[in-house]
Amino acid sequence: MTVSKWIHMGVVLSRQAEHYPDRLGCQDKNRDFTFSQWNERSCRLANGLKEMGCGHGDRFAVLAFNRVEWMEIYAGSAKGGQISVPIMFRLAGPEIEYIVNNAGCKAFIVEKPFVEMINGIKDRLPVPANAYVYLGEPGETAPEGYVEYEKWLEASSHEEPDVTVDAEDPWTFMYTSGTTGKPKGVVRTHESYLGMYYLDIANMCLKPTDRALMVMPMCHVNSIFYSFPYTMVSGAVCVYNESSFNPEDFLATVEKYGITFTSLVPTHYIMILSLPESIKGRFNVSSMRQLLISSAPARKETKIAILDFFKNAELWEAYGSTEAGLVTLCRPEDQLRKLGTIGREIFGIDRIKVLDEEGNEVSDGEVGELYSRTPMIFKEYWGLPEKTKEVFQGEWFTAGDMCYRDSDGFYVLVDRKANMIITGGENVFPSEVENTLASHPKVKDVAVIGVPHEKWGEAIHAFIILKDIEDASEGLKEEMKRYARTKIAAYKAPKSIDFIEDDEMPRTGTGKILHRVLREQFGKWSDNR
Repeated sequence: MTVSKWIHMGVVLSRQAEHYPDRLGCQDKNRDFTFSQWNERSCRLANGLKEMGCGHGDRFAVLAFNRVEWMEIYAGSAKGGQISVPIMFRLAGPEIEYIVNNAGCKAFIVEKPFVEMINGIKDRLPVPANAYVYLGEPGETAPEGYVEYEKWLEASSHEEPDVTVDAEDPWTFMYTSGTTGKPKGVVRTHESYLGMYYLDIANMCLKPTDRALMVMPMCHVNSIFYSFPYTMVSGAVCVYNESSFNPEDFLATVEKYGITFTSLVPTHYIMILSLPESIKGRFNVSSMRQLLISSAPARKETKIAILDFFKNAELWEAYGSTEAGLVTLCRPEDQLRKLGTIGREIFGIDRIKVLDEEGNEVSDGEVGELYSRTPMIFKEYWGLPEKTKEVFQGEWFTAGDMCYRDSDGFYVLVDRKANMIITGGENVFPSEVENTLASHPKVKDVAVIGVPHEKWGEAIHAFIILKDIEDASEGLKEEMKRYARTKIAAYKAPKSIDFIEDDEMPRTGTGKILHRVLREQFGKWSDNR
């Protein structure tokens, strides 16, 4: 067969281990590995999986919080040609059962906190009894039915796996978060990731002296997107090994390790910026030179506050998806000039198409569905050829997002197509209402959905998190309704409001608000996908 000449990250790591054996490759707050150590452990993992019966082209599941072992799990599977199936740690047993069965996993790496849950569904999983690996602390005895991770690595060969891995082979099955329905296995190849990494390097000018902090869950595509590009340029990757985001600890970590880059969602930035000045002022964050904000629209006020706090850093805003990779960037020089946009196409991809429902391109300023063609595109939805076909128009992919292009060629994300509310025959995009309410001085965060209404079909309902819950009152609800009507059309303003607390807002592991869950609980769910 003809083998693609593209390399994969297993090969990249081998070369870094050869050229920079003693240079820091990856770490968390407990352990660090040089490129040489990281490479050897990754070889052992690949060979260990093969001996367990999980070889080239086979899938294995991983369920763990953030820790440095994720870096060798991904690199090792690249070397051995296995396909990793990262599982979001917030999922319940039945959801995990579905994913592991859907992917047909032949091995399962399970961190200590999740053993009890997995034991409860073991008898319904396709994983052989001898293929469960216990990821605990080094030297810790594995529970019955599991092999201890470190002992497993130690018993496996440190030699480079004797297998040909083609760049067109799948590397990961990344299951969608469920914001639009039942999880789908997004099949991504080595080639698609390499395309992403090279364009990251070219667009953001990554350096060997960089040290990147992975805060987003390592089971999420964001961390795979923004960790290994630094490996390609021999920079170091630090995995933020906390089960939940602690803004004060985050700032301490930035200072301690001299972090130069991180990728966060708006929720994380809001948490950092909400810290008292007396706390924020204790930390030196001058090492930070690049910040990325992604996964959800960033409000203008948030961006300005970020730039004010991280004074030495450039701010980048990214738009993309698990399927398409990185599509647009709002570059540092455009952050204040083009606030409210998601930027323009990144260097190295084709021009975005904005299409109407008939598949025709719309004029600048008109709202349509965003289609992109990139070198980072996914291969397929696992076992779902019809779903795969639905999201493509030829080589062009859509995540179902609505946008318009302004006269300067910058794109403004309006909303997700599936989130659109139809009230009295008028289309209302929740993000417009959310942005309006978010500008109120007492609002910390907000989500808007449509709820059934006898007259209008759907009515606008807002869930608001206040900066101070003690301010909650019926009078404040009415004030906010009036406030919205002064800024947007009356039919777009909320007809009803609920004040909720932070932990009541349903979110994905990356901080995206789950409008679907809100609709299922309080409204109606009309997304057919």
